[in-house]
Amino acid sequence: MTKIVILGAGSAVFAQQMVTDVLCIEGLETGEFALVDIDPIRLELAHQLAELAVQKSGKNFRVTATTNRLQALPGTDFVISCIEVSGLENVQYDYDIPLKYGVDQCIGDTIGPGGLFKFLRTAPSWLSILRDIERICPKAVVMNYTNPMSALVLLATRATSLQVIGLCHSVQGTAQQIAEYIGVPYQKLRYQCAGINHLSWFTKLEVDGQDVYPELIRVAKQKDIYERDPVRFEMLLHLGAFTTESSGHVSEYTPYFRKRPDLIQKHTRAGYRGESGYYAHNWPTWRSDHDRHARETIARGVEAMELERSHEFGSQIVEALTFNRPQVIHGNVRNTGLIDNLSQDGCVEVACLLDHNGIQPTHFGCLPEHLAALDRQHMTFHDLAVTSILEQDREAAVHALMLDPLTAAVCSLQEARSLFDELAEAQKAYLPRYMASGARAAIGD
Repeated sequence: MTKIVILGAGSAVFAQQMVTDVLCIEGLETGEFALVDIDPIRLELAHQLAELAVQKSGKNFRVTATTNRLQALPGTDFVISCIEVSGLENVQYDYDIPLKYGVDQCIGDTIGPGGLFKFLRTAPSWLSILRDIERICPKAVVMNYTNPMSALVLLATRATSLQVIGLCHSVQGTAQQIAEYIGVPYQKLRYQCAGINHLSWFTKLEVDGQDVYPELIRVAKQKDIYERDPVRFEMLLHLGAFTTESSGHVSEYTPYFRKRPDLIQKHTRAGYRGESGYYAHNWPTWRSDHDRHARETIARGVEAMELERSHEFGSQIVEALTFNRPQVIHGNVRNTGLIDNLSQDGCVEVACLLDHNGIQPTHFGCLPEHLAALDRQHMTFHDLAVTSILEQDREAAVHALMLDPLTAAVCSLQEARSLFDELAEAQKAYLPRYMASGARAAIGD
C-alpha cells in the first residue's frame, strides 16, 4: 500500500490538490495520506477536504492527520513538503525593511533579502524534518515544494543521504504560456529548458520540428502581447531566451529592472507582473481566503469536489515509481555534471526521467554563457546561505546578501550589512540563535 506524507498540510488548497492528483492516478486504488501540520485548526480543514476527495473518488484510501510527524513517518514511501515557517509573522518585515534601503521586491520569498531570511527561518525546521525522515523512513522519496527551493534542496543534499527533489510549476507553466503567446496547442510544443529554479532558460522551442523562437520574438514586439509579460519579453529581446517564472518574480533575479524608480515604473506592472510588495501585501489575505474556501467546500460536501489532475509533478513521481510508467519532469537536484558550465555540487533544474529505477536527472550540457553567468551568482548566494546554516556562520549569510544581484545593484557593502542587521534584529525570535548575536561592525566604525 502506497503511503504519502504531506508536511505542511494546513495549506489546505495546495494539500487538497496533491491529494486530488494522487487520487487521479489510474490503477492506484488503495493507499494512505498522512497529513501533518503544527496548526491543528488548519490541519483539520485539510483532513476534512482529503476525506471528501477520497469519498468522491470511490477509492480505498485511508486519511490520517497529526501534529506530530514522528507518528506519520513510519512506513512512508513518499514525503511531500509544503511547510511554511513563521511567514505570516515576518512577511511584512521581509518587504518593508529592504525597501528602506532601496531594495524594492515584488515577491521576496526566494531570492534577495526576503528570500534569504525566509531560508534562514525555514532551514532549521527543514533540517530537523530531514533527519527524522533519514532515521525513520530513509528510502522515502522526498519532494520539496517550499521556497526558497534551490537553497532548501541544496541544504538537503549536503546534510543528508536522502533522495530529495525540488518541484515547481514554473517550467511547465511557462511552456503553456509560450504556446498561448504564439498561438499553438501546448501539446505540439517541444522544448529544452534548464538552469536554476525560477531562472531556467528555454534553449529550444519547436513545433513540428520547426524553430518557433522567431515567432515568439515577433509577438514579443506587439504591445498587447508584450504588456502581458513585460520583464520576460524584455529579457527575451535582449538576451535571446525566455526564462521561467513571472515577470514580477524574475525582475528580482537580475539587476536590470528594480534598481531605480524610473526603471520600476517603465518595466513593471500590477500583480505578478512586478507590483511592489505584491506578495507581502496580499499573501495574508490569500491565506485567509484559502481557509474560507476550504470551509465552504466542506460545508457543501462531496458534490462540491472537483477531481481534476493538475500539472504539478508530484503525482507523476508517485505514478512512475509505483507502476513503472516512464515520464519526464523538470526537477531541482544536485548538479552532478548535469549542466557543465554551472557550479558543480550546486542545485540545478533539469529534465528528469522517472521509472522503476527512480528519479534520474538527465545531462543537459552547457547553457549559453551569458545565461549561465546570471545563474551562477544565485548559486553562490545559495551556497553561502547553506554554509551559514551548516557551519553556524553569520558572516556567510551576510556575504550572501551582498552578492544578491538586486541588493548589490542598490546598496553599498555597508548598507547591505546594515540591512541584514536590521532584518536579523526584527526577526530574531524566529531565527537560529547564532544569527542574532555577534553582529560585526563595519571596518572603520
